[in-house]
Amino acid sequence: MAVFQYEAMNQAGQEVKDNIDASSAEDALEKIRNLGLFPTRIREKGGRKKGGATTKKKKGGSITFGKAKVKHVTQFTRQLATLQDAGLPILRSLGILAEQQKPGPLKNALSEVAEDVEGGATLSEAMAKHPKAFNRLYVNMVAAGETGGVLDVILVRLAEFMEKAQRLKAKIKGAMIYPSVVITFAVGIVTMIMIVVVPKFEEIFKDFDTALPKVTVLLINTSNWFVNGMPPGWMVVLFSPIAVIIFMKLLNQSKGGRFAKDSVIVRLPIAGGISSKSSIARFCRTLGTLVTAGVPILEAITITKETAGNEVYARALEKVHDSIREGDTFADPLRAAKVCDGIVVNMISVGEETGELDKMLLRIADNYDDEVEVAVTALISLLEPIMVAVLGVIVGFIVIALFLPLVSLIQSMSGG
Repeated sequence: MAVFQYEAMNQAGQEVKDNIDASSAEDALEKIRNLGLFPTRIREKGGRKKGGATTKKKKGGSITFGKAKVKHVTQFTRQLATLQDAGLPILRSLGILAEQQKPGPLKNALSEVAEDVEGGATLSEAMAKHPKAFNRLYVNMVAAGETGGVLDVILVRLAEFMEKAQRLKAKIKGAMIYPSVVITFAVGIVTMIMIVVVPKFEEIFKDFDTALPKVTVLLINTSNWFVNGMPPGWMVVLFSPIAVIIFMKLLNQSKGGRFAKDSVIVRLPIAGGISSKSSIARFCRTLGTLVTAGVPILEAITITKETAGNEVYARALEKVHDSIREGDTFADPLRAAKVCDGIVVNMISVGEETGELDKMLLRIADNYDDEVEVAVTALISLLEPIMVAVLGVIVGFIVIALFLPLVSLIQSMSGG
């Protein structure tokens, strides 16, 4: 047995310093937690201090780049919540979950988090070192759970929050697959007609040396542009989506660019309404979840602003933050920003007055999630007949343009 010196927080948030006998640092952590305390630092008496950093050799797997996938972090959160609810020690839970992860950023992060926790760091401190796996929202939620002694409850809420966000994102992506595939195939087929079919008809028309209708001339000119233009039309069609993606990424590099892009998007018909409702649902769920977890309101708004995903709403939340810091209300600056429907502002105002702001925010998020789902379904229902009509017009134009000269030729030959 060894003697460990530790620093911890009690249920009232007061700092406690004491010694404890244990066979290992992990055993000491478990004993401290069984006393109802939340350890922040621990070291073996006469040994090295074990805190946020450790001199142990890292066990992490292969070298990886990029961020951990949100889907994987969501699954990990749900599994960790289940293990904590079952009463397993946090260190053992992290070890189990790290072992079952496939090689990648999350596996490496969990291995290092487990080592830091074993060294005496709190879970939130250890996770804060890995922003590519655990963002500020995640870390602050975990910290609130540790401080309040309700980590298992907070993990469940965090898992539910992430799962709902993932479901909404998956529904929107899934709904856009069908129109994207149809449009891609349609553009490909029309391009092939312009490159292969129309030039053959042009040769036939030249052999007959006859005047062509204006629609046929327009079609042939378009076909020539596709094949011989500067740049060729097929290159424009192929690389335009890539250019748009690059342009959007460049816009996202600055706050001004993001604000300009998001301002345009939220003003678009139909799609703008979906984007606005999705952003409202996101910031309300994020803020409501943080406030429910006990995160101070100003810190919660700052985190929500950083994770809003829409610069228009991020700027509105910044005004809300400044208003609350000066002693004013949440609802007034949001109303002045004119980025939310009146019902949203009124519900938030009622939540402030009744002291149930967190519940009201979560209720708004649930309502708007449902509205987004309905709106996406309606948009897809509207896109299908529009795509059919547009394709019909394009195909009809090509057919008429190609066959009008043939009809004239046949008539002239018959008359002759």
